[in-house]
Amino acid sequence: MSVRRPEDMSVTAEVDKYLAELGALSPAGYFVGLHIRFATPLLLFQTYDRAWIDHYTAQAYQLRDPMVAWGFSVEGTTRWSEIDLPDPFGFWVEAESFGLKYGVAVSCGEMKSRTIGGAAHSDREFSDEEVDRIGAIIRHLHSITEPPDSLTQAQQEALRLIAAGDRHTAAAAKLNISESALKARLTAARERLMARTTAEAIQRAKDYGLL
Repeated sequence: MSVRRPEDMSVTAEVDKYLAELGALSPAGYFVGLHIRFATPLLLFQTYDRAWIDHYTAQAYQLRDPMVAWGFSVEGTTRWSEIDLPDPFGFWVEAESFGLKYGVAVSCGEMKSRTIGGAAHSDREFSDEEVDRIGAIIRHLHSITEPPDSLTQAQQEALRLIAAGDRHTAAAAKLNISESALKARLTAARERLMARTTAEAIQRAKDYGLL
């Protein structure tokens, strides 16, 4: 099962579209860590209840979560109930007490850029069709959010000037272009970096070694 993007849809809009579908398939919430590198995802989306997120963080469960351990061990899609790994800290019991009783785990990508996702249900197992769809969506999100390996010179110049503190008018003057042309370059850079703001684009460009 696959998902495809209309030619006129931006990557950001496509991500939003499939996250909305994932949310509809996950009544008790979801978690997607895209392109995990050095234990940190480049992009993180989650809709689990805030009480669980806070508890998970306070208990440092990212170091104890059997789903995460499974995700770094294999690639594939499975139900939580099918993950056969030790759970000495009672993680699954704790999760169930927060309404996360049934779930799906998805893992894909190279180890150096692994994506791990989970979707939860409070009152029933996911059907085979739902499991397949959730797996397809998360794999597609992994594919379309692959970090870029370059920016155009024009995009780099625009981002560098804004990062240095120049306002749009000053940056455009330094580049000898119109302000609207500068904004177009910044918009293109944001889209390339899947960022919603210029500040976010600058940070991601630095993280990816592009600035």
